Amino acid sequence: MGAHTGMAAVPMQITTTFRDMSPSAGLQAAAERWIGRLEQIHDRIVSCHVTIERPQRQGSAFRIHIAISVAGGDLEVSHQGGKDDAYVALADAFRTARRQLLEHVDPHRDPQPARLGKRPGSGGFAGFFARKA
Repeated sequence: MGAHTGMAAVPMQITTTFRDMSPSAGLQAAAERWIGRLEQIHDRIVSCHVTIERPQRQGSAFRIHIAISVAGGDLEVSHQGGKDDAYVALADAFRTARRQLLEHVDPHRDPQPARLGKRPGSGGFAGFFARKA
């Protein structure tokens, strides 16, 4: 999916920072898996820094910040969510980063994929399944 340049790949710099919490090998591994998914979209990611911040107050949401440097620009995502689960907040933040990266790779891409029966000119389900004479 990513553009191939014919050049040798430069190793990406990945850093993870934990604020107001102990470092978690599990969260770091989850972040690295998500970064691997982003590399499938864009193979020229130079660096990715992930900050995972535990809420100060009980019942507050985790804060995730992702800074991605790619050839031709930088992308940043800040997400607050996953009240009781940092993995949920991390996944939500990386999904947002994925959408931004897709837009960076192809700015003319439709952000909403076509849905069955909702394609322009399809006429809904009847138009989708209708035979053309």
